[in-house]
Amino acid sequence: MLERLTKRSAQIARWAAMSSALLVLAACSQDEGGTVDGIHLVDKNALTVCTHLPYKPFQFSNAEGEVVGFDVDILKLLADDLGVEEKVVSMDWNQITSAAVFAANKCDVAMGGATITSKRAEAVLFSDPYFNSTQALLVKTGSNITGLADLEGKRLGIQADTTGALYAEKHAEEYGYTTVVFDDLALETTAVSAGQVVASIGDNGPLYQFAQDNPGTEIAAEFDTGEYYGFIARKDDDNAAKLVARLNDQIAQAKENGEYDRIFEKWFGHLPGHVNQSE
Repeated sequence: MLERLTKRSAQIARWAAMSSALLVLAACSQDEGGTVDGIHLVDKNALTVCTHLPYKPFQFSNAEGEVVGFDVDILKLLADDLGVEEKVVSMDWNQITSAAVFAANKCDVAMGGATITSKRAEAVLFSDPYFNSTQALLVKTGSNITGLADLEGKRLGIQADTTGALYAEKHAEEYGYTTVVFDDLALETTAVSAGQVVASIGDNGPLYQFAQDNPGTEIAAEFDTGEYYGFIARKDDDNAAKLVARLNDQIAQAKENGEYDRIFEKWFGHLPGHVNQSE
């Protein structure tokens, strides 16, 4: 009996060892990805892009369930140049700006209307700027709110981990409003329509898009904070640096040959530089 138990234990140990080996091999095969034109990708058949959906018109799911938008089209230029598909993966925004997604080998590059800041640059590598952004104030139509000074004693919606939130919190004591934090832009903007907050602050592109899609809302003001968007990649990594250099070349070429203007007008309805009035 003891001999049978010993043999049985030995078999179980061998099966466990084999299973562990298979799991390690599977993990390695996932991590290895593939090299395309001198650049290593987490998936050799695709440029894998992390983002946090939705952020219309930069990236969002359309009626067919496809992820589309301005950022999507810009990064497709890079995917096409590499000769691969573009694959978008949605996850928490702080996982992207903290570089956790790159440490976990989840994606090659990230998008999301990411404002270039020195603080974020401590953790991630940014591409060249590709979009000039300002902060905008979304309100209900006819609210008589024209700026932050009209928010005393009121609630202002902000999105967590954004430069809009930093701007709003910086001026909260000065103008006497209370900030209400939302996990994503959809919740923040909907809160204005629902009356949970009297206004929300965020990047101008998606807020103008929301106001256009929701006639009961409007942009009351813009605040020129000198912000620019960049795409994000792994910091201090030679492969990521090559990928971003390739992306920068594609952005520059698109601006030279008119493709950037075509993509911009497709998603914003006007050419770069023809923006709404600022305050």
